[in-house]
Amino acid sequence: MQSEIALFLDSVKVICPDISDEELSRFASKLTTIELNKKEFFIHSDKIQKSIGFITKGVVRAYFVDAEGDERTVGFYAEGDYATHYPAFITQTPSRYSIQCLEPTTLVCLSFENQQLLYQQSPVFERYGRIIAEEVLKAQQSRIESFIFETAEERYLHFMKRNAALFNRVSLSHLCSYLGIERQSLTRIRQKLAHK
Repeated sequence: MQSEIALFLDSVKVICPDISDEELSRFASKLTTIELNKKEFFIHSDKIQKSIGFITKGVVRAYFVDAEGDERTVGFYAEGDYATHYPAFITQTPSRYSIQCLEPTTLVCLSFENQQLLYQQSPVFERYGRIIAEEVLKAQQSRIESFIFETAEERYLHFMKRNAALFNRVSLSHLCSYLGIERQSLTRIRQKLAHK
């Protein structure tokens, strides 16, 4: 699993190019890796997320179960993304979401305790954490605003533009749930776009 950790450390260097080899080594010493099968869970709702997971292989989806018992997908995360319900993770409160693997998935994990320890040890780790938190916030805000300002067709087009590689890796039912539309509506949108 050293190659998985190396992939993660490369992503850290992209965000914090001034990180020293000593700091990277300290970071690496706090990491673990896990492999999960398709349909296995990284996080269960109502449980406290002990570690944040960086995906080096695979796809996961975050979802919740609504009052009618229907699953509502709120996000898809693939290679290079973090699998987390970040607000619950940083407050160590139970997650509202479950995160389930859609494919066999490998994650490089950093526990909450080790994250806090690293923050105390060096400003570069705090900077890295801040940048990741900002990226999570931007993604969440973008999703909220898509439901306020965009039509279903625009949400679909933006998903395809930003996540083209994911399209064949997620089911249509999960995609419809994520976009907030019925399956027949998605079919109509796709047929309309095909004739443009």
